[in-house]
Amino acid sequence: MVAAGRSAIASFGGSLSSLSAVEIGTQVVSGLLEKTGINTDQVDEVILGQVLTAGCGQNPARQTAIKAGLSVQTPALTINKVCGSGLKAVQMAVQAIQLGDADIIIAGGQESMSNAPHALPNSRNGQRMGPWNMVDTMITDGLWDAFNDYHMGITAENIAEKYEIDREAQDAFALGSQNKAEQAQADGKFSDEIIAISIPQRRGDPIIFDKDENIRLGATIESIAKMRPAFKRDGTVTAANASSLNDGAAAVIVCSEEKAKELNLPVLATVKAYANAGVQPEIMGTGPIPASQRCLEKAGWTINDLDLIEANEAF
Repeated sequence: MVAAGRSAIASFGGSLSSLSAVEIGTQVVSGLLEKTGINTDQVDEVILGQVLTAGCGQNPARQTAIKAGLSVQTPALTINKVCGSGLKAVQMAVQAIQLGDADIIIAGGQESMSNAPHALPNSRNGQRMGPWNMVDTMITDGLWDAFNDYHMGITAENIAEKYEIDREAQDAFALGSQNKAEQAQADGKFSDEIIAISIPQRRGDPIIFDKDENIRLGATIESIAKMRPAFKRDGTVTAANASSLNDGAAAVIVCSEEKAKELNLPVLATVKAYANAGVQPEIMGTGPIPASQRCLEKAGWTINDLDLIEANEAF
């Protein structure tokens, strides 16, 4: 990996709500190209994850690639593996380079939960009698267990019950994450990775968005403990210890070692291994456990060999 960047993360209905996922992703990809100086015709492919694609038009990754200035000869692929979409995009980029199918690939993800539309099922045939309800595609396409017919939050409750993770432990962990994020933001730790997003206005100059707005500033254990369960009356998962709804985009540039040397690009990281795993849908949040075990095995490492672990804290 020779470059990485992301937008600042916006809250649901927040600063980026006027932009589509493609419009956010376009600025991130453009920023990466500008940061590295890579010519657009040197990019062999763009692979982007995006879950909420209803009404977004054909192949959003392709839209992003062309609007970011890449050649029409550069193909693009949109991936939907729900929460694993962006990581899968990076994995596929690595595989293509390992196979010799490409030298430089832009991979990542883009999402606008704020712009996920409501849909009217059966609208082509009509509804003769009874209620005719719209569905929220943000929920049905991104946050709903299609096998058990319940919200992702219930799968988190299932894990909490299975592993006896009580409310206090969840709140304490969430508080630690919020406080770390707040401190990192204050210390400018995110500055180098954030690509500023320009938001056009009806009047006046565009607004520049370059600071994460979903961090709970000043969070305390008392403020988090006040939140009510979000998914079950007697549950432990709340809006404060679960993941937030957001808009944003992120991408990396992956290339072969030979190409990095040829173009004099700085090597930020080398991918040693990757792995995928499936688990029962009702405890989907445990998926990283077998996936991480497989990945460590492929790399020939143990968990004790790791100095830093970054894992998605969905719940």
